[in-house]
Amino acid sequence: MDIIKTGIGITKTIKNVGRLREIITIFAKNGFQELILKTGIHTKIPGLVLPEKSNSLGISSGDDIDHSNWPQVLGSRLRISFEELGPTFIKLGQLLSSREDMFPPLFIEEMKKLLHQVKGIPFEEGKKVIEDSLGCPLGQIFKSVDPVAIGTASIGIVYKAELLNGDKVVVKIRRPNIEKIAKTDSAILQLLAEKIENASADVKQLGLSKLIREFSFNLQNELDFNMECLNAERLRANLSLLDTDKIFYLPKMYKEYCKENILVMEYLDGILFTSNEVKQFAPIIETNLAKSLGIFIDCLLQDGFFHADLHQGNFLLLKNHQIGIIDFGLVGSLGKKGRTTLISILYSLVSFNFENITYEFLEVAEYETIPDIDVLTQDIKRCVDPFLGLTIKQMDFPKIFTAIIRTLSKHKIYLPNEWFIVFRALAALDGVGRSLNLDYDIFSIINSNIQGKVQKIFSQEEMVEDAIWGLKDLFTLTRILPRHFKWFLKEFAKRNYALEVRVKGPEKELNRLANAVIFVGHCFIAGTLLYGGISLLHVPYDYSSTGASTASSKIPTLSLIFWTLALLLFLRGLSLTRRK
Repeated sequence: MDIIKTGIGITKTIKNVGRLREIITIFAKNGFQELILKTGIHTKIPGLVLPEKSNSLGISSGDDIDHSNWPQVLGSRLRISFEELGPTFIKLGQLLSSREDMFPPLFIEEMKKLLHQVKGIPFEEGKKVIEDSLGCPLGQIFKSVDPVAIGTASIGIVYKAELLNGDKVVVKIRRPNIEKIAKTDSAILQLLAEKIENASADVKQLGLSKLIREFSFNLQNELDFNMECLNAERLRANLSLLDTDKIFYLPKMYKEYCKENILVMEYLDGILFTSNEVKQFAPIIETNLAKSLGIFIDCLLQDGFFHADLHQGNFLLLKNHQIGIIDFGLVGSLGKKGRTTLISILYSLVSFNFENITYEFLEVAEYETIPDIDVLTQDIKRCVDPFLGLTIKQMDFPKIFTAIIRTLSKHKIYLPNEWFIVFRALAALDGVGRSLNLDYDIFSIINSNIQGKVQKIFSQEEMVEDAIWGLKDLFTLTRILPRHFKWFLKEFAKRNYALEVRVKGPEKELNRLANAVIFVGHCFIAGTLLYGGISLLHVPYDYSSTGASTASSKIPTLSLIFWTLALLLFLRGLSLTRRK
Protein backbone atom coordinates (compact mmCIF):
# COMPACT_ATOMS: atom_id res chain seq x y z
CA MET A 1 0.00 0.00 0.00
CA ASP A 2 2.85 2.39 0.83
CA ILE A 3 4.45 1.68 -2.54
CA ILE A 4 1.21 2.60 -4.32
CA LYS A 5 0.92 5.87 -2.33
CA THR A 6 4.54 6.74 -3.11
CA GLY A 7 4.00 6.12 -6.82
CA ILE A 8 0.87 8.29 -6.85
CA GLY A 9 2.67 11.07 -4.93
CA ILE A 10 5.59 11.27 -7.34
CA THR A 11 3.24 11.10 -10.35
CA LYS A 12 1.50 14.26 -9.16
CA THR A 13 4.82 16.08 -9.41
CA ILE A 14 6.39 14.28 -12.38
CA LYS A 15 4.10 13.02 -15.16
CA ASN A 16 6.75 10.72 -16.64
CA VAL A 17 8.16 8.58 -13.86
CA GLY A 18 10.01 6.48 -16.44
CA ARG A 19 12.00 9.53 -17.52
CA LEU A 20 12.83 10.31 -13.89
CA ARG A 21 14.04 6.74 -13.47
CA GLU A 22 16.25 7.12 -16.57
CA ILE A 23 17.73 10.42 -15.38
CA ILE A 24 18.54 9.17 -11.89
CA THR A 25 20.07 5.97 -13.29
CA ILE A 26 22.36 7.89 -15.67
CA PHE A 27 23.49 10.32 -12.97
CA ALA A 28 24.17 7.43 -10.59
CA LYS A 29 26.11 5.55 -13.27
CA ASN A 30 28.34 8.57 -13.88
CA GLY A 31 29.44 9.02 -10.27
CA PHE A 32 26.59 10.91 -8.57
CA GLN A 33 25.22 7.92 -6.66
CA GLU A 34 26.22 9.20 -3.22
CA LEU A 35 24.49 12.53 -3.79
CA ILE A 36 21.34 10.74 -5.00
CA LEU A 37 21.35 8.58 -1.87
CA LYS A 38 21.60 11.69 0.33
CA THR A 39 18.66 13.37 -1.45
CA GLY A 40 16.48 10.26 -1.07
CA ILE A 41 14.90 10.90 -4.48
CA HIS A 42 15.45 7.25 -5.47
CA THR A 43 13.03 6.14 -2.74
CA LYS A 44 10.20 7.92 -4.55
CA ILE A 45 10.35 5.47 -7.45
CA PRO A 46 9.09 1.97 -6.60
CA GLY A 47 11.44 -0.81 -7.66
CA LEU A 48 14.37 1.44 -8.63
CA VAL A 49 17.77 -0.21 -8.18
CA LEU A 50 20.76 2.11 -8.56
CA PRO A 51 23.83 0.94 -10.49
CA GLU A 52 26.86 -0.25 -8.56
CA LYS A 53 28.69 2.62 -6.84
CA SER A 54 31.87 3.57 -8.70
CA ASN A 55 34.24 6.44 -7.90
CA SER A 56 31.68 8.68 -6.26
CA LEU A 57 32.52 12.35 -6.45
CA GLY A 58 31.81 13.03 -2.79
CA ILE A 59 30.41 16.48 -3.54
CA SER A 60 27.85 16.66 -0.79
CA SER A 61 28.21 19.20 1.98
CA GLY A 62 30.92 18.43 4.51
CA ASP A 63 32.83 15.85 2.42
CA ASP A 64 36.59 16.21 2.04
CA ILE A 65 37.86 16.68 -1.51
CA ASP A 66 41.15 14.87 -1.86
CA HIS A 67 41.97 15.85 -5.44
CA SER A 68 42.83 19.33 -6.67
CA ASN A 69 41.04 19.03 -10.02
CA TRP A 70 37.63 18.11 -8.62
CA PRO A 71 35.81 20.88 -10.61
CA GLN A 72 37.06 19.29 -13.84
CA VAL A 73 36.07 15.81 -12.64
CA LEU A 74 32.64 17.10 -11.63
CA GLY A 75 32.22 18.97 -14.91
CA SER A 76 33.38 16.02 -17.00
CA ARG A 77 30.96 13.56 -15.41
CA LEU A 78 28.13 16.05 -15.52
CA ARG A 79 28.86 16.75 -19.20
CA ILE A 80 28.80 13.02 -20.00
CA SER A 81 25.47 12.71 -18.19
CA PHE A 82 24.03 15.68 -20.09
CA GLU A 83 25.13 14.23 -23.44
CA GLU A 84 23.37 10.96 -22.65
CA LEU A 85 20.21 12.69 -21.44
CA GLY A 86 19.68 14.73 -24.60
CA PRO A 87 18.77 18.26 -25.81
CA THR A 88 17.22 19.76 -22.65
CA PHE A 89 20.22 18.85 -20.51
CA ILE A 90 22.67 19.92 -23.21
CA LYS A 91 20.91 23.28 -23.28
CA LEU A 92 21.25 23.49 -19.51
CA GLY A 93 24.97 22.70 -19.78
CA GLN A 94 25.36 25.50 -22.32
CA LEU A 95 23.74 27.88 -19.83
CA LEU A 96 26.04 26.71 -17.03
CA SER A 97 29.03 27.40 -19.28
CA SER A 98 28.22 31.12 -19.09
CA ARG A 99 27.91 31.31 -15.30
CA GLU A 100 31.49 32.08 -14.31
CA ASP A 101 30.10 33.70 -11.16
CA MET A 102 28.82 30.36 -9.87
CA PHE A 103 31.33 27.77 -11.03
CA PRO A 104 35.15 27.48 -11.18
CA PRO A 105 37.02 27.77 -14.52
CA LEU A 106 37.75 24.04 -14.93
CA PHE A 107 34.06 23.24 -14.57
CA ILE A 108 33.16 25.98 -17.09
CA GLU A 109 35.59 24.56 -19.64
CA GLU A 110 33.88 21.17 -19.45
CA MET A 111 30.44 22.73 -19.93
CA LYS A 112 31.65 24.71 -22.96
CA LYS A 113 32.31 21.41 -24.73
CA LEU A 114 28.54 20.99 -24.93
CA LEU A 115 28.29 24.00 -27.25
CA HIS A 116 29.24 21.75 -30.17
CA GLN A 117 27.99 18.36 -28.98
CA VAL A 118 24.51 18.37 -30.56
CA LYS A 119 23.54 15.58 -32.93
CA GLY A 120 21.27 16.03 -35.93
CA ILE A 121 18.20 14.02 -36.95
CA PRO A 122 17.40 11.98 -40.11
CA PHE A 123 16.03 14.15 -42.93
CA GLU A 124 12.86 12.06 -43.09
CA GLU A 125 11.98 13.20 -39.58
CA GLY A 126 12.71 16.81 -40.48
CA LYS A 127 10.66 16.53 -43.67
CA LYS A 128 7.68 15.20 -41.71
CA VAL A 129 7.87 18.14 -39.28
CA ILE A 130 7.89 20.64 -42.19
CA GLU A 131 4.98 19.01 -44.02
CA ASP A 132 2.89 18.56 -40.87
CA SER A 133 3.46 22.20 -39.87
CA LEU A 134 2.65 23.67 -43.28
CA GLY A 135 -0.14 21.19 -43.97
CA CYS A 136 1.04 20.24 -47.45
CA PRO A 137 3.84 18.36 -49.28
CA LEU A 138 7.20 20.10 -49.64
CA GLY A 139 6.76 20.48 -53.40
CA GLN A 140 3.79 22.83 -53.01
CA ILE A 141 5.96 25.49 -51.33
CA PHE A 142 9.61 24.65 -51.97
CA LYS A 143 11.38 24.06 -55.26
CA SER A 144 14.06 22.19 -53.30
CA VAL A 145 15.21 21.45 -49.74
CA ASP A 146 18.80 20.36 -49.06
CA PRO A 147 18.56 17.15 -46.97
CA VAL A 148 21.88 17.92 -45.25
CA ALA A 149 21.30 20.26 -42.32
CA ILE A 150 23.49 23.38 -42.30
CA GLY A 151 22.97 23.84 -38.56
CA THR A 152 22.07 21.71 -35.55
CA ALA A 153 21.25 22.99 -32.09
CA SER A 154 19.69 21.62 -28.95
CA ILE A 155 16.27 22.93 -29.98
CA GLY A 156 16.32 23.45 -33.75
CA ILE A 157 17.60 21.97 -37.00
CA VAL A 158 18.30 24.28 -39.98
CA TYR A 159 18.04 23.36 -43.69
CA LYS A 160 18.80 25.37 -46.80
CA ALA A 161 15.91 25.59 -49.28
CA GLU A 162 14.49 27.46 -52.26
CA LEU A 163 10.91 28.67 -52.63
CA LEU A 164 8.90 28.18 -55.81
CA ASN A 165 9.42 31.87 -56.66
CA GLY A 166 13.21 31.37 -56.56
CA ASP A 167 13.89 33.01 -53.19
CA LYS A 168 16.74 31.38 -51.25
CA VAL A 169 15.64 30.63 -47.70
CA VAL A 170 16.56 28.66 -44.61
CA VAL A 171 14.03 26.47 -42.85
CA LYS A 172 14.46 26.10 -39.11
CA ILE A 173 12.40 23.37 -37.47
CA ARG A 174 11.89 22.37 -33.88
CA ARG A 175 13.18 18.94 -32.95
CA PRO A 176 10.39 16.34 -32.92
CA ASN A 177 8.74 15.99 -29.48
CA ILE A 178 11.22 18.47 -27.95
CA GLU A 179 8.40 20.49 -26.35
CA LYS A 180 7.06 17.48 -24.44
CA ILE A 181 10.58 16.35 -23.52
CA ALA A 182 11.56 19.84 -22.36
CA LYS A 183 8.42 20.17 -20.21
CA THR A 184 9.03 16.81 -18.52
CA ASP A 185 12.76 17.39 -18.08
CA SER A 186 12.21 20.88 -16.66
CA ALA A 187 9.86 19.53 -13.99
CA ILE A 188 12.35 16.78 -13.10
CA LEU A 189 15.25 19.25 -12.99
CA GLN A 190 13.29 21.49 -10.62
CA LEU A 191 12.56 18.53 -8.34
CA LEU A 192 16.18 17.39 -8.39
CA ALA A 193 17.46 20.91 -7.70
CA GLU A 194 15.24 21.26 -4.62
CA LYS A 195 16.26 17.82 -3.30
CA ILE A 196 19.96 18.51 -3.85
CA GLU A 197 19.71 21.91 -2.14
CA ASN A 198 18.14 20.22 0.88
CA ALA A 199 20.99 17.69 0.95
CA SER A 200 23.87 20.11 0.33
CA ALA A 201 24.33 23.54 1.92
CA ASP A 202 27.00 24.40 -0.69
CA VAL A 203 24.59 23.79 -3.59
CA LYS A 204 21.82 25.68 -1.82
CA GLN A 205 24.07 28.73 -1.54
CA LEU A 206 24.49 28.71 -5.34
CA GLY A 207 20.75 29.23 -5.84
CA LEU A 208 20.47 26.23 -8.18
CA SER A 209 16.67 25.92 -7.98
CA LYS A 210 16.25 29.58 -8.97
CA LEU A 211 18.61 29.07 -11.90
CA ILE A 212 16.57 26.06 -13.05
CA ARG A 213 13.31 28.04 -12.84
CA GLU A 214 14.71 30.81 -15.02
CA PHE A 215 16.16 28.23 -17.42
CA SER A 216 12.77 26.51 -17.77
CA PHE A 217 10.99 29.82 -18.42
CA ASN A 218 13.47 30.93 -21.09
CA LEU A 219 13.44 27.49 -22.69
CA GLN A 220 9.68 27.64 -23.18
CA ASN A 221 10.07 30.99 -24.97
CA GLU A 222 12.80 29.62 -27.23
CA LEU A 223 10.60 26.66 -28.16
CA ASP A 224 8.05 28.99 -29.75
CA PHE A 225 9.45 30.06 -33.13
CA ASN A 226 6.69 32.67 -33.46
CA MET A 227 8.53 34.52 -30.70
CA GLU A 228 11.77 34.38 -32.68
CA CYS A 229 9.98 35.85 -35.69
CA LEU A 230 8.62 38.71 -33.59
CA ASN A 231 12.06 39.26 -32.05
CA ALA A 232 13.60 39.66 -35.51
CA GLU A 233 10.95 42.16 -36.59
CA ARG A 234 11.34 44.25 -33.46
CA LEU A 235 15.13 44.31 -33.74
CA ARG A 236 14.82 45.34 -37.38
CA ALA A 237 12.56 48.25 -36.38
CA ASN A 238 15.01 49.36 -33.69
CA LEU A 239 18.03 49.18 -35.98
CA SER A 240 16.24 51.14 -38.70
CA LEU A 241 16.28 54.12 -36.32
CA LEU A 242 19.83 53.72 -35.02
CA ASP A 243 21.81 52.18 -37.88
CA THR A 244 21.97 55.21 -40.17
CA ASP A 245 25.00 53.83 -42.05
CA LYS A 246 23.16 50.55 -42.82
CA ILE A 247 25.94 48.45 -41.29
CA PHE A 248 23.62 45.63 -40.25
CA TYR A 249 21.34 43.47 -42.32
CA LEU A 250 18.66 41.24 -40.82
CA PRO A 251 17.06 38.48 -42.90
CA LYS A 252 13.48 38.82 -44.09
CA MET A 253 10.93 36.65 -42.30
CA TYR A 254 8.35 34.82 -44.41
CA LYS A 255 5.55 35.17 -41.87
CA GLU A 256 3.06 33.16 -43.91
CA TYR A 257 5.20 30.06 -43.32
CA CYS A 258 6.27 30.76 -39.74
CA LYS A 259 4.58 28.63 -37.11
CA GLU A 260 5.21 27.62 -33.53
CA ASN A 261 7.62 24.87 -34.62
CA ILE A 262 8.91 26.15 -37.98
CA LEU A 263 10.63 29.33 -39.13
CA VAL A 264 11.25 30.30 -42.77
CA MET A 265 13.54 33.25 -43.38
CA GLU A 266 15.81 34.73 -46.02
CA TYR A 267 19.08 32.94 -46.67
CA LEU A 268 22.06 35.26 -46.18
CA ASP A 269 24.85 34.57 -48.62
CA GLY A 270 28.00 35.53 -46.74
CA ILE A 271 31.03 34.37 -44.82
CA LEU A 272 30.58 33.38 -41.20
CA PHE A 273 32.89 35.17 -38.77
CA THR A 274 33.96 31.73 -37.53
CA SER A 275 35.58 31.07 -40.92
CA ASN A 276 39.29 31.71 -41.49
CA GLU A 277 38.35 33.28 -44.82
CA VAL A 278 36.76 36.27 -43.09
CA LYS A 279 40.09 37.38 -41.60
CA GLN A 280 41.27 38.71 -44.97
CA PHE A 281 38.46 41.28 -44.73
CA ALA A 282 39.51 42.41 -41.25
CA PRO A 283 40.31 46.04 -42.32
CA ILE A 284 36.78 46.38 -43.73
CA ILE A 285 35.19 44.79 -40.69
CA GLU A 286 37.18 46.74 -38.09
CA THR A 287 35.50 50.11 -38.68
CA ASN A 288 32.03 48.61 -38.97
CA LEU A 289 32.46 46.44 -35.90
CA ALA A 290 33.48 49.41 -33.76
CA LYS A 291 30.36 51.23 -34.97
CA SER A 292 28.36 48.06 -34.35
CA LEU A 293 29.29 48.08 -30.69
CA GLY A 294 28.07 51.67 -30.40
CA ILE A 295 24.80 50.74 -32.14
CA PHE A 296 24.37 47.77 -29.83
CA ILE A 297 24.83 49.98 -26.76
CA ASP A 298 22.36 52.53 -28.17
CA CYS A 299 19.86 49.75 -28.88
CA LEU A 300 20.27 48.36 -25.38
CA LEU A 301 20.05 51.68 -23.56
CA GLN A 302 17.38 53.36 -25.68
CA ASP A 303 14.80 50.59 -26.03
CA GLY A 304 16.09 47.96 -23.62
CA PHE A 305 15.57 45.21 -26.21
CA PHE A 306 18.65 43.59 -27.75
CA HIS A 307 20.10 40.50 -29.41
CA ALA A 308 21.62 38.54 -26.54
CA ASP A 309 23.64 35.97 -28.48
CA LEU A 310 25.99 37.99 -30.69
CA HIS A 311 28.87 35.54 -30.90
CA GLN A 312 30.88 35.13 -34.12
CA GLY A 313 28.72 32.19 -35.23
CA ASN A 314 25.76 34.56 -35.63
CA PHE A 315 27.65 37.17 -37.71
CA LEU A 316 28.19 37.02 -41.47
CA LEU A 317 30.09 39.31 -43.79
CA LEU A 318 27.82 39.82 -46.82
CA LYS A 319 28.99 40.49 -50.36
CA ASN A 320 28.19 44.21 -50.07
CA HIS A 321 30.28 44.29 -46.85
CA GLN A 322 27.24 44.65 -44.62
CA ILE A 323 27.18 42.57 -41.43
CA GLY A 324 24.40 40.02 -41.40
CA ILE A 325 22.88 38.85 -38.11
CA ILE A 326 21.04 35.55 -37.61
CA ASP A 327 19.45 33.52 -34.78
CA PHE A 328 16.96 35.61 -32.79
CA GLY A 329 15.88 33.00 -30.27
CA LEU A 330 17.78 34.55 -27.38
CA VAL A 331 17.07 38.21 -26.73
CA GLY A 332 17.39 40.38 -23.66
CA SER A 333 15.17 43.05 -22.20
CA LEU A 334 15.75 45.77 -19.62
CA GLY A 335 13.07 48.06 -18.24
CA LYS A 336 13.51 51.82 -17.87
CA LYS A 337 14.85 51.52 -14.33
CA GLY A 338 17.30 48.81 -15.38
CA ARG A 339 18.51 50.88 -18.34
CA THR A 340 19.04 53.92 -16.13
CA THR A 341 21.02 51.80 -13.67
CA LEU A 342 23.12 50.28 -16.46
CA ILE A 343 23.87 53.72 -17.87
CA SER A 344 24.97 54.85 -14.42
CA ILE A 345 27.17 51.74 -13.97
CA LEU A 346 28.86 52.16 -17.36
CA TYR A 347 29.32 55.89 -16.81
CA SER A 348 30.77 55.27 -13.35
CA LEU A 349 33.06 52.64 -14.85
CA VAL A 350 34.56 54.97 -17.45
CA SER A 351 34.74 57.86 -14.94
CA PHE A 352 36.39 55.71 -12.22
CA ASN A 353 33.57 56.33 -9.74
CA PHE A 354 33.76 53.01 -7.90
CA GLU A 355 31.58 54.05 -4.97
CA ASN A 356 28.73 54.84 -7.34
CA ILE A 357 29.21 51.46 -9.05
CA THR A 358 28.72 49.82 -5.66
CA TYR A 359 25.51 51.69 -4.91
CA GLU A 360 24.09 51.04 -8.39
CA PHE A 361 24.71 47.30 -8.11
CA LEU A 362 23.06 47.28 -4.69
CA GLU A 363 20.05 49.00 -6.27
CA VAL A 364 19.29 46.01 -8.54
CA ALA A 365 20.96 43.07 -6.77
CA GLU A 366 19.54 40.60 -4.29
CA TYR A 367 21.09 40.25 -0.83
CA GLU A 368 19.97 39.36 2.68
CA THR A 369 22.17 41.71 4.69
CA ILE A 370 23.58 45.10 3.75
CA PRO A 371 27.32 44.69 3.13
CA ASP A 372 30.16 46.88 4.35
CA ILE A 373 30.06 49.55 1.62
CA ASP A 374 33.67 50.68 2.06
CA VAL A 375 35.05 47.14 1.85
CA LEU A 376 32.85 46.27 -1.15
CA THR A 377 33.87 49.47 -2.96
CA GLN A 378 37.55 48.73 -2.43
CA ASP A 379 37.11 45.15 -3.66
CA ILE A 380 35.37 46.34 -6.84
CA LYS A 381 38.09 48.93 -7.41
CA ARG A 382 40.80 46.29 -7.02
CA CYS A 383 39.17 43.94 -9.52
CA VAL A 384 38.45 46.62 -12.17
CA ASP A 385 41.52 48.85 -11.90
CA PRO A 386 43.89 46.57 -13.87
CA PHE A 387 41.64 46.64 -16.96
CA LEU A 388 40.85 50.32 -17.37
CA GLY A 389 42.54 52.09 -20.25
CA LEU A 390 43.56 48.88 -22.02
CA THR A 391 42.70 48.13 -25.63
CA ILE A 392 40.83 45.05 -26.80
CA LYS A 393 44.06 43.14 -27.41
CA GLN A 394 45.44 44.00 -24.01
CA MET A 395 42.50 42.92 -21.89
CA ASP A 396 39.98 40.11 -21.66
CA PHE A 397 36.65 41.91 -21.45
CA PRO A 398 34.66 38.90 -20.11
CA LYS A 399 37.16 38.71 -17.26
CA ILE A 400 36.10 42.19 -16.12
CA PHE A 401 32.48 41.15 -15.72
CA THR A 402 33.49 37.82 -14.22
CA ALA A 403 35.71 39.61 -11.70
CA ILE A 404 32.93 42.04 -10.73
CA ILE A 405 30.31 39.28 -10.44
CA ARG A 406 32.60 37.10 -8.32
CA THR A 407 33.40 40.06 -6.09
CA LEU A 408 29.69 40.64 -5.56
CA SER A 409 29.15 36.92 -4.91
CA LYS A 410 31.92 36.97 -2.28
CA HIS A 411 29.82 39.53 -0.41
CA LYS A 412 26.70 37.38 -1.00
CA ILE A 413 25.24 39.84 -3.48
CA TYR A 414 23.55 38.28 -6.52
CA LEU A 415 22.44 39.97 -9.74
CA PRO A 416 19.17 39.10 -11.54
CA ASN A 417 19.44 36.84 -14.59
CA GLU A 418 18.76 39.65 -17.10
CA TRP A 419 21.99 41.34 -16.03
CA PHE A 420 23.97 38.23 -16.89
CA ILE A 421 22.39 38.34 -20.34
CA VAL A 422 23.55 41.96 -20.75
CA PHE A 423 27.10 41.22 -19.63
CA ARG A 424 27.26 38.07 -21.75
CA ALA A 425 26.11 40.00 -24.82
CA LEU A 426 28.81 42.66 -24.31
CA ALA A 427 31.40 39.94 -23.74
CA ALA A 428 30.28 38.14 -26.91
CA LEU A 429 30.89 41.29 -28.98
CA ASP A 430 34.31 41.54 -27.40
CA GLY A 431 34.95 37.93 -28.42
CA VAL A 432 34.10 38.72 -32.05
CA GLY A 433 36.77 41.44 -32.19
CA ARG A 434 39.30 39.21 -30.46
CA SER A 435 38.68 36.31 -32.86
CA LEU A 436 39.44 38.60 -35.82
CA ASN A 437 42.54 40.02 -34.12
CA LEU A 438 41.03 43.51 -34.17
CA ASP A 439 42.17 46.23 -31.80
CA TYR A 440 39.98 49.02 -30.47
CA ASP A 441 39.42 50.66 -27.09
CA ILE A 442 36.09 49.31 -25.92
CA PHE A 443 35.93 51.73 -22.98
CA SER A 444 36.31 54.72 -25.30
CA ILE A 445 33.42 53.45 -27.40
CA ILE A 446 31.26 53.01 -24.30
CA ASN A 447 32.26 56.45 -23.04
CA SER A 448 31.43 58.21 -26.31
CA ASN A 449 28.00 56.59 -26.42
CA ILE A 450 27.19 56.98 -22.75
CA GLN A 451 27.61 60.76 -22.46
CA GLY A 452 24.50 61.55 -24.49
CA LYS A 453 22.48 58.98 -22.57
CA VAL A 454 23.45 60.53 -19.23
CA GLN A 455 22.40 63.98 -20.48
CA LYS A 456 19.11 62.52 -21.72
CA ILE A 457 18.34 60.99 -18.30
CA PHE A 458 18.59 64.43 -16.67
CA SER A 459 17.00 66.35 -19.55
CA GLN A 460 14.01 68.55 -18.82
CA GLU A 461 11.71 66.40 -20.94
CA GLU A 462 12.66 63.20 -19.09
CA MET A 463 12.30 64.81 -15.68
CA VAL A 464 8.90 66.26 -16.60
CA GLU A 465 7.79 62.85 -17.88
CA ASP A 466 8.95 61.14 -14.68
CA ALA A 467 7.16 63.78 -12.61
CA ILE A 468 3.92 63.25 -14.57
CA TRP A 469 4.05 59.50 -14.03
CA GLY A 470 4.86 60.10 -10.37
CA LEU A 471 1.80 62.35 -10.02
CA LYS A 472 -0.32 59.68 -11.72
CA ASP A 473 0.86 57.08 -9.20
CA LEU A 474 0.19 59.53 -6.35
CA PHE A 475 -3.31 60.23 -7.68
CA THR A 476 -4.02 56.51 -7.94
CA LEU A 477 -2.78 56.04 -4.38
CA THR A 478 -5.09 58.77 -3.06
CA ARG A 479 -8.02 56.97 -4.70
CA ILE A 480 -7.33 53.47 -3.46
CA LEU A 481 -5.86 54.24 -0.01
CA PRO A 482 -9.19 55.29 1.62
CA ARG A 483 -10.86 52.14 0.26
CA HIS A 484 -8.14 49.87 1.58
CA PHE A 485 -8.19 51.65 4.93
CA LYS A 486 -11.97 51.22 5.10
CA TRP A 487 -11.66 47.50 4.30
CA PHE A 488 -8.92 47.18 6.92
CA LEU A 489 -11.10 48.80 9.61
CA LYS A 490 -14.03 46.51 8.75
CA GLU A 491 -11.82 43.43 8.99
CA PHE A 492 -10.26 44.81 12.17
CA ALA A 493 -13.67 45.30 13.82
CA LYS A 494 -15.03 41.97 12.56
CA ARG A 495 -12.28 39.97 14.24
CA ASN A 496 -12.36 41.99 17.48
CA TYR A 497 -8.72 42.91 17.24
CA ALA A 498 -7.25 45.33 19.74
CA LEU A 499 -4.44 47.74 19.10
CA GLU A 500 -2.01 48.39 21.93
CA VAL A 501 0.86 50.84 21.60
CA ARG A 502 3.77 50.49 23.98
CA VAL A 503 6.64 52.92 24.00
CA LYS A 504 9.71 51.53 25.73
CA GLY A 505 12.82 53.47 26.64
CA PRO A 506 11.86 57.17 26.45
CA GLU A 507 8.85 56.96 28.86
CA LYS A 508 10.46 59.23 31.47
CA GLU A 509 11.49 61.82 28.93
CA LEU A 510 8.03 61.83 27.37
CA ASN A 511 6.39 62.18 30.81
CA ARG A 512 8.66 65.07 31.71
CA LEU A 513 7.91 66.74 28.42
CA ALA A 514 4.17 66.29 29.01
CA ASN A 515 4.48 67.70 32.54
CA ALA A 516 6.46 70.65 31.23
CA VAL A 517 3.71 71.41 28.74
CA ILE A 518 1.11 71.19 31.53
CA PHE A 519 3.26 73.49 33.72
CA VAL A 520 3.43 76.06 30.93
CA GLY A 521 -0.35 75.84 30.65
CA HIS A 522 -0.75 76.39 34.39
CA CYS A 523 1.63 79.37 34.25
CA PHE A 524 -0.30 80.87 31.36
CA ILE A 525 -3.60 80.66 33.26
CA ALA A 526 -1.94 81.91 36.46
CA GLY A 527 -0.45 84.84 34.57
CA THR A 528 -3.85 85.68 33.15
CA LEU A 529 -5.40 85.66 36.60
CA LEU A 530 -2.54 87.77 37.97
CA TYR A 531 -2.97 90.32 35.21
CA GLY A 532 -6.73 90.33 35.78
CA GLY A 533 -6.28 91.07 39.46
CA ILE A 534 -3.88 93.95 38.70
CA SER A 535 -6.29 95.35 36.14
CA LEU A 536 -8.96 95.69 38.86
CA LEU A 537 -6.64 98.04 40.83
CA HIS A 538 -7.03 100.69 38.14
CA VAL A 539 -10.72 101.08 38.89
CA PRO A 540 -11.20 104.77 40.18
CA TYR A 541 -11.51 105.04 44.00
CA ASP A 542 -11.51 108.05 46.37
CA TYR A 543 -8.89 107.53 49.10
CA SER A 544 -9.07 111.12 50.54
CA SER A 545 -11.73 110.30 53.09
CA THR A 546 -9.97 107.32 54.52
CA GLY A 547 -6.28 108.22 54.22
CA ALA A 548 -3.43 106.53 52.52
CA SER A 549 -2.80 104.28 55.43
CA THR A 550 -5.95 102.34 54.76
CA ALA A 551 -5.39 102.01 51.01
CA SER A 552 -4.09 98.40 51.26
CA SER A 553 -7.31 97.35 52.91
CA LYS A 554 -9.27 98.68 49.96
CA ILE A 555 -7.78 96.17 47.40
CA PRO A 556 -10.74 94.64 45.54
CA THR A 557 -11.76 91.26 46.86
CA LEU A 558 -11.89 89.88 43.31
CA SER A 559 -8.23 90.77 42.81
CA LEU A 560 -7.30 88.84 45.91
CA ILE A 561 -9.24 85.83 44.64
CA PHE A 562 -7.52 86.00 41.23
CA TRP A 563 -4.06 86.22 42.83
CA THR A 564 -4.76 83.33 45.17
CA LEU A 565 -5.90 81.13 42.28
CA ALA A 566 -2.82 82.18 40.29
CA LEU A 567 -0.54 81.18 43.17
CA LEU A 568 -2.26 77.79 43.57
CA LEU A 569 -2.04 77.07 39.84
CA PHE A 570 1.65 77.97 39.77
CA LEU A 571 2.41 75.75 42.78
CA ARG A 572 0.46 72.85 41.23
CA GLY A 573 2.31 73.20 37.92
CA LEU A 574 5.63 73.38 39.76
CA SER A 575 4.85 70.17 41.63
CA LEU A 576 4.17 68.37 38.32
CA THR A 577 7.63 69.20 37.01
CA ARG A 578 9.18 67.41 40.01
CA ARG A 579 7.44 64.11 39.28
CA LYS A 580 9.58 61.26 37.84
